[in-house]
Amino acid sequence: MTMIDLLPEADKDAEKAVYDALRAYNIDRFGPSGYKALQIALRDDDGKVVGGLMGETARGWLFIKLLFVPEEQRGKGLATRMLQMAEDEARARGCVGLQIDTMSPEALALYLRYGFTIAGRIEGLAGGHDLIWLTRRLDG
Repeated sequence: MTMIDLLPEADKDAEKAVYDALRAYNIDRFGPSGYKALQIALRDDDGKVVGGLMGETARGWLFIKLLFVPEEQRGKGLATRMLQMAEDEARARGCVGLQIDTMSPEALALYLRYGFTIAGRIEGLAGGHDLIWLTRRLDG
């Protein structure tokens, strides 16, 4: 008999089991993804990580999961520099595109200036915000 449980809190073992099973299925169905993490750390004067860009390349795309610059460091071009570093590495890995999402109007403006285009949107999240997915092709 199969049981389905609603877990009361995050369960890393359950998450790993589902992730591993889905990854094996996807590799069997679609072939190897070429997955590789891509991380850029933004450090303070003491070397502590205070922001950065975290993502992964797979199937010819860079999927940017996180991009954060502390408020006191914004407006100095750091996000643009990290995006360029990530793009350069994505190109070196043979990627044809970048993907990122945001709820921030300021980040959205930055990504549009950088050359991303809106690929999708969920409107009306709690608090009245929208979640916006953006992509940028690197192959023309």
